[in-house]
Amino acid sequence: MAGPKSSSKISPASSETSVAALTLWKSYIDQTPDRLKFIDAFLAFIVLSGVLQFVYCVLVTNFPFNAFLAGFASSVGQFVLTASLRAQVNPENRSEFKEVSPERAFADFALGSIVLHFFVYNFLG
Repeated sequence: MAGPKSSSKISPASSETSVAALTLWKSYIDQTPDRLKFIDAFLAFIVLSGVLQFVYCVLVTNFPFNAFLAGFASSVGQFVLTASLRAQVNPENRSEFKEVSPERAFADFALGSIVLHFFVYNFLG
């Protein structure tokens, strides 16, 4: 005998949420410049790297704790610098960053990254 059939009806709230998410994704793909998509992909990589470091620390070991702190701080710091770069090179934010050219924003990002990783390297010992 076959069991009772389960209804696979989707609730209206979840349907609206999925439609909203799909609309958001299509809008992002269509309207976001490629330069910002590249920066967003790097931001996603940094988040994934930080999450993996944290999970490794919790599940496996945190023996060289200063190494975990340095790596995680590097992920957080690089995320902040990259998010700042994204805000400065976004064409929609041009009115807020009138005096900052995209080249200047990238130079600030590169210099900040070098200084950040200098401190992270020194923290390792």
